[in-house]
Amino acid sequence: MSEHSTDLREAVRRRYAAAAVQVTEGGTGCCGPQPAETDDSFGGDDIFGSALYSADERGTLPAEAVAASLGCGNPTAVAELREGDRVLDLGSGGGIDVLLSARRVGPTGRAYGLDMTDEMLRLALANAEKAGAANVEFLKGTIEAIPLPADTVDVVISNCVINLSVDKPAVFAETFRVLKSGGRLGVSDVVADDSLTAGQRAERGDHVGCVAGALSFAEYREGLEAAGFTDVSITPTHPVADGMHSALVRATKPLTGPDRASLA
Repeated sequence: MSEHSTDLREAVRRRYAAAAVQVTEGGTGCCGPQPAETDDSFGGDDIFGSALYSADERGTLPAEAVAASLGCGNPTAVAELREGDRVLDLGSGGGIDVLLSARRVGPTGRAYGLDMTDEMLRLALANAEKAGAANVEFLKGTIEAIPLPADTVDVVISNCVINLSVDKPAVFAETFRVLKSGGRLGVSDVVADDSLTAGQRAERGDHVGCVAGALSFAEYREGLEAAGFTDVSITPTHPVADGMHSALVRATKPLTGPDRASLA
């Protein structure tokens, strides 16, 4: 990893560690883009954070899990989680999506959360205990090197985290590896118009604010397909900056071997 990439990863870790500490001390997490020049037409709780979840969903969770929500969407609403599924949340933060997933997959399923930040992991574990969630497990690690065996999970979700990665091809490859044959990807992320250059994205916000590191629509699709995914769809939901969108990204790991033969 280059020195620049290492510095970016450390900046991300520091920001989200600070957010976890802030929530633990009774505040709310920081989130959203930090543009070079403020544009009042973007930002706010309706773009990043817990307002993107329904009142019913928020009402079932510990207040600290809701306060620590830093995402740009609600991946659990589109991930088609089923009873008995094993689901992995990349960059699980305070655990909001893990806890919602655990409820959907039920006692026969399991929800894993992966985060590289000790402070967020401690907060997530405390939230899981408060929620009485017995079918959850939090793992320390990076989304570029997922600490799970191949063919482990049925669904991978993520909420505004992949854009923060310094090695997105590795994220896509690792996601493909840990998914079972026929497994599904359903994430929320910030995506840029294809017309925007990397420099123009950086003008709209910094890397830790989920903007400068965002892929374009075409780059996202090409990255997933290069990793082996099929049925890729990227649907914008709302703007987060000029030419930048929160989007729902779906893809499938193709059926192989006996799984494919059973459908013949």
